[in-house]
Formats: sequence, C-alpha cells, structure tokens
Amino acid sequence: MYQIIVFAPLLGAIIAGLLGTRFGKQFLPEKPSMAITTGLLFLSAIMSWVALFKVGFDHQEAQVDVFRYLDVGGVKANWAFKIDTLTAVMLVVVNSVSALVHLYSWGYMEEDKYKPRFFAYLSFFTFAMLMLVTSDNFIQLFFGWEGVGVASYLLIGYYYKKPSANAAAIKAFVTNRVGDVGLALGIMTVFLVFGSVNFDTVFAAIAENSDRTLSFLGGEYNAMELMAFLLFIGAMGKSAQFVLHVWLPDAMEGPTPVSALIHAATMVTAGVFLVCRAHPIYEAAPVTSAFITAIGAFTALFAATVALVQNDIKRVIAYSTCSQLGYMFFAAGVGAYSAAMFHLFTHAFFKALLFLCAGSVIHALHHEQDMRKMGGIRKKVPWTYAAMIIGTLAITGIGIPGTKIGFAGFFSKDAIIEAAYSGAAYSNAAVFAFWIGITAALLTSFYSWRLIFMTFHGKYRGDQHTFDHAHESPWSMRIPLVLLSIGALFAGAAFYKYFMSNYGDFWHGALPSAYGGDHHGASDIVQYAAAETASDAHHDDVKHGGLFGWLFNKVHGYPFWVLLLPLVVSVTGFVTAYLMYMRRDDQVAEHIKNVEETGGSPIYNFLLNKWYIDELYDATIVRFTRFLGDIFWKIGDIGIIDRFGPNGIAKFATGTANRLSKIQSGHVYHYAFAMLLGVVFLIIAAFRGMGG
Repeated sequence: MYQIIVFAPLLGAIIAGLLGTRFGKQFLPEKPSMAITTGLLFLSAIMSWVALFKVGFDHQEAQVDVFRYLDVGGVKANWAFKIDTLTAVMLVVVNSVSALVHLYSWGYMEEDKYKPRFFAYLSFFTFAMLMLVTSDNFIQLFFGWEGVGVASYLLIGYYYKKPSANAAAIKAFVTNRVGDVGLALGIMTVFLVFGSVNFDTVFAAIAENSDRTLSFLGGEYNAMELMAFLLFIGAMGKSAQFVLHVWLPDAMEGPTPVSALIHAATMVTAGVFLVCRAHPIYEAAPVTSAFITAIGAFTALFAATVALVQNDIKRVIAYSTCSQLGYMFFAAGVGAYSAAMFHLFTHAFFKALLFLCAGSVIHALHHEQDMRKMGGIRKKVPWTYAAMIIGTLAITGIGIPGTKIGFAGFFSKDAIIEAAYSGAAYSNAAVFAFWIGITAALLTSFYSWRLIFMTFHGKYRGDQHTFDHAHESPWSMRIPLVLLSIGALFAGAAFYKYFMSNYGDFWHGALPSAYGGDHHGASDIVQYAAAETASDAHHDDVKHGGLFGWLFNKVHGYPFWVLLLPLVVSVTGFVTAYLMYMRRDDQVAEHIKNVEETGGSPIYNFLLNKWYIDELYDATIVRFTRFLGDIFWKIGDIGIIDRFGPNGIAKFATGTANRLSKIQSGHVYHYAFAMLLGVVFLIIAAFRGMGG
C-alpha cells in the first residue's frame, strides 16, 4: 500500500511528462494526461487516509525497505519508508491537498496550451514531498528536500516567457540553496557525532552524546546545539522564516494552483516537519529551541504587518502563510510539537481553501489580482464568496473559548498560544512568543477581513466590462472549494482530542506524549498544561473575587482570559476592518487614489515595501556579489585568462597566419623566384657540407 501511495504520483508524472508533452510529438492527448495524473493522486490520497487510521488508531507502524540507496565507507542509507503517525499525518496533508489542486487545475488551467507538462510538474512535486516525509534517514530526507526544490523551481517559473516568473523561480531556488547549506552541514554533523544517518539509530544515541562538544568556525559548541541549529537553518529556508523568507511572496508568479500546493500543505511545511521529526535532538538543545521560538514569533509578526497593506490578493495570502508558519515554529520551539503539527494539519485545509478561492476570483475577473480594482462581486461568485468566508473564519480562529465549538484554526492556533503561555514560566522566549502570537492574531483578523471587504463588498473599482462578464468558476474548481471548506469547518473539532492529548495514544512515540511521558527537554514546559487541557474535569479550579474575577477562573487548566484573548483580538480586527472598508466604502476609492498620488505615509511605505528587506539585500549582498563577479569576470576571466589564454593564443595564431598568407600572392614568377631561392639555399648547404 505504501509503495502505491508514494510512487503513484511519480508514475503519473512520467506518463504525462514523457507521453503528454510536445517533445517532437504528443503521444498522449491532454485530457488522458490530466485524468491519469489526477486519478493517481486521488488514489494516493484515499490510501493515505486509510494509512492514517491504521497507524494513528490501530498503531500498525511499518518499516518498508525499497532498496539500498547508499553504502559508501561508513555511510549507509537505504531507500526506506518510515511509517508512523507523524508520517501518516503528512501523507494525508500532502496527498489530499495535491489531489484537490490537480482537480482544481482542470478548470483554472483550461486555456493553457501545455497542460500535460503542468500536471507532470505537479505530480513530480508531490512525489518529491512524499519522499521527504516518508524518509527513515537524513540522506533520503535530503533527496526529497532537493527534489521539492527542483520541482518548485519548475512550477514557480512555469510561465517561463515572463521575466518576472523566471526571476521569482531563480530567487526561490537560490534562497533555498542558502538554507540547504545549513541542512547539509547539519546532516554531516549528525554523521560525525553518531556515525549514522538513520533516525532511529541517531535518536537512540542522543543521551550518551548530549555533553559532547565540537569545533566549528573557531569556537567550541555543544554537539546537540550545533546540529540542531544547522538543521534549523535548512528549515528556515524551506519554510520561509525571517531573513530567508524573501522568496515566498515572489513565488506568487506561478499559477494559483501552484501557490495553493506549495504554500498550503507541502513545501513550506517541510521545515516544520523536519523540526518535529528531529524533536529528540531539539529536546537536547534548549538554546536552539529558544532561538526557534524567537524566530518563529518574530516571523509571525513581521509577515502579518506586511500583509496589512498588500494589494495583490495572492500576496496577502502568501504573507499570511509566512505568518502561520511562524506560529508552527514557535510552538515547536516551546516543545509543543503536537500543537505545531495540529496547526500544520488544519492550516493545510483553510490555507489551500483561501488560495483556491483567490484563484477563483482571479479566474472570474480575467486574471485581475489587484484588490484595488475589485469590489462588489459577491453576487457574481456566491460559491467562492461563501468558501472564502469559511476560510477567513478558520484562519482568524473564531470559536467559543472553553468549548469544542469553533472553526479549524480556533483549535490549533489557540493550542499554540496556550502552549506559549504555559512556557512563559520557564522561558523568556515563550513570553515573547505568547504576546506576539496575540498581536499577530489581531493583525491576521484585520488583513483577512480587509481582503474580504475589498474583494467582495462595496462598489466595483475595476473595468466595467470585466465586471459584466464576471462569473462563477466551473464545477471542477468548485468541488475542491466545497471539500476544503468541510475541512476548514470540522478538522479542528474532529481531530483535537487525537493531536492534543493521549486519547488512544495517537502519536504512539512519533512525538512526545502530551502528558505522562518520559521526555525531559523543551516539551516539559507544556506537559502539565497539556494534561490539564486534555481533561474536561478542570473547571473553575481557582475562584477570584472582584468584578473581573471570572477572568482568572481556570478553564481547562488555563486562566479564562488566556482562552478569551485570541477571540477578543480577532473580533477587534474584524470590527476595525469593517469600520475602515465597509462603513466608509465611499471613501475607499478616494483613499486608494490619494495613496497612489501622494505615495502614502512613511509607515505605509515601510510595510508596503516589506520592511525594505529586499532592498537591503540588494544594497549589500546582491551588489557586493555582482561587484565580485565583475572583478573575477572582467579582470580575472577576460583580462587575464582569456587575454593570455585561449584568446591570446588564438590572436597570435590568427596574426601569424595573416602575415604568412601574404606570401601567397598567386603570381607564378613569385613562386618560381621562391623555388630558385630554395634551390640556391640547398646548393649552398650541400657545398658547405662537402667542404666540412
């Protein structure tokens, strides 16, 4: 079964890629290519759900050896599938979203001339991601990691005739290579310390190597801290954390289904998966875990502030992805690995839904992506509007505190915030993460509802002809919206008890138990609170007097204000966006025009230009690199190597040939004279020889 789950997408990619594309001749028509790739993805998705129930509920873990992958010296790594609950969750996430994206692409890419190529890229991307999440060793993980990078390059630059798409693909590829240097060094460190790259072998030997030190860049470091930090550098690049985030918004140059696939459930979550898979290492590396907490929290805030003022509908959602990944990382940083994976799981549904809804809007408005040229289209696209509302309620975490009633994001995001609150007693980074998480929730609500109001409400601000011909998407695009809406509605409530407690021992050792386990690392800070959260018996444990005493009553092990605050800030964000973009709708167009004419305030431009991080990179790294390149190219290559090497020798040979060619005059008497001189020379030489 697991071989089919992993290799079915690869089979589809090979069939569509070799038979369906125009390499001289198209052997397989478009529709069969699309049907085969989509059908194989749905087969993998259905079997992935079966695998989740077998592994997560029946504990039928498996180790599937495919063949020997690497055996050089002391490095041994098989191509094998490690099937545990963590893997099964990722199989469901990757294959479910990918299958729906394949189906959605039938309608969205209808006018594209090279659909088999596009579907082949999608399937290859999915296969590479499956290789990553099923790996049982770091070498196989690296193989899938790099495969995802190659596939994302092809998908982001799919419209290769657009210079901006090519630039975005290169930017994504290069930025991820920076992170991958850290990942490669981390894997080398793992082998140096443990003599193995297999997960089970490495994790079993952590305790006996926890005090070991290594020399690196002139300093001495704890081996666990060093390898955890280097591995996280790779995760930062793939999951677009601050400093290495710059590729993610530019990746919107790819088709919208690509955005949904890459930014919802697959490539960008690979870093979170890596940290959770390697959690025994991070349990032994508290300094790096605190660093992850701080970086994740800061990324959540940074990306949310940038999303406040973006006008491209896809870029708003892209920065939202970046922000939500920050939540996942700071959850992992405080040891709440199950909360991180829970948010990864629910996020896949509502973020894929938001991206595909954005694609439906773009499709309806003839490829218009600027929200300043939208408005008032909710009656034109009622299905899309309803799905977008559901996705927005999910990402803003709307639910009733202390109950099991709420959208998907309510359960997973609040679990992360509660974990950070629990860790505040042990870590300053957790205190920072808690308050940043609350602030980011406020900003998330504002920019999410701003998108809704600017896109679907008010007066239409674009071309009237476009508005008149706006229409709902075909059913091939609507069905994925309906299915993802179901996930955004119920995934949180349905899976909360499995992810966030020991109910049925869901994780079965794949992640630290929510409580009662024997893990003694970063996750200790959340174990007590997690145990309280998992129990419904802890109501009103502590009574406080006073008018606002009820805020401090404990519900599920937390003060009620901790549970209430995320909802308060989400409602505040909604009200603020409503007042700015709905009650004053007649002023929105005027405000947009005024900003375009005046350029906006310094703070507005600071956020609009993404904190000028790209400009900073350009002024330092890019220009310096270009300067060095010019030196090596113009002086070293052209001025020295070419001048005195191939070009110099060629010039000398050409000059000599030109001079010698002048002897060839074409006159017989010149040749006769030359022959006479030759004869005279030979006679003189002969006489001199005889005289000698």
